[in-house]
Amino acid sequence: MPAEAPLVAEPAGRYARKPPVVVDCSVLAAVLFDEPKREGAALAMAGKELFAPDLLDHEIVSVALKKSAAGHPDIAEHALVDLDAIQLTRCRVEADAQFRLAERTGLTAYDAAYLQLALELRAPLVTFDRLLGRIARDILADVRQRP
Repeated sequence: MPAEAPLVAEPAGRYARKPPVVVDCSVLAAVLFDEPKREGAALAMAGKELFAPDLLDHEIVSVALKKSAAGHPDIAEHALVDLDAIQLTRCRVEADAQFRLAERTGLTAYDAAYLQLALELRAPLVTFDRLLGRIARDILADVRQRP
């Protein structure tokens, strides 16, 4: 006689303790490099579970190189140390979906990676990039949250 399977009762919705948000380089750089938009970026990320495509680290390093070349090597170094301390989940984005999204929207491949991740996670995208933000707002408005 097979063992009886237990009943599983679970609430609808996500199990995450914090709501998810995809952050792009412009938002994270504002915080890491103490830029003028820092406060707004920090507020947008506060209390959220942070996600980004795995290309984010490369973009932050690029910003750090520019800061260092502009005479701010200490700021660049501290930002990279702080980046390692941030609780941020880096995700691989499906290249074919990213390509199709970039082609359809006219976004760069990099920006399409952030939007594709937001689509995959059904999560908000936070950016200071006006074009990315406008396109993301239009596309994400049609995505329903998982039950």
